Amino acid sequence: MPAKPQPASAEDYLASLPADRREELERVRRVVTQNLPAGYEEGVGFGMICYSVPLSVHPDTYNKQPLMYAALASQKNYLSLYLMSVYGHAPLARRLRDAFAAGGKKLDMGKSCIRFKRADDLPLDAIGDIVAAVPMDRWIEIARSARSNR
Repeated sequence: MPAKPQPASAEDYLASLPADRREELERVRRVVTQNLPAGYEEGVGFGMICYSVPLSVHPDTYNKQPLMYAALASQKNYLSLYLMSVYGHAPLARRLRDAFAAGGKKLDMGKSCIRFKRADDLPLDAIGDIVAAVPMDRWIEIARSARSNR
């Protein structure tokens, strides 16, 4: 069976979703885009809306794809917010856990993937702060350091 074609843009990705899922992802997308540090680009990759370092800025990636910083996706049973900066960075991970606890919200998270049903399941102010926390040049340094430690 051939692979499902990937949408060309975030708008196309959102347009392909049922209205209820589209509305929830659009709310989280607004928080991400309003807080995204300069230089990161929005696009579609890996079946998700991605916020990445352009290859023109940092072409030396292990998979020859733009270095991902954050992403949004509609999965089969939930919506996902990927915050790569919290994976392996204890202070940001702690800040995220604390924000969920302070808001009385349940954190359902893998390494960098936060699973949710509605935007209201997330502490959106804290999500915005975490997205804003790592400028692109610092994210590139972190990625280079991680690769050199292998």
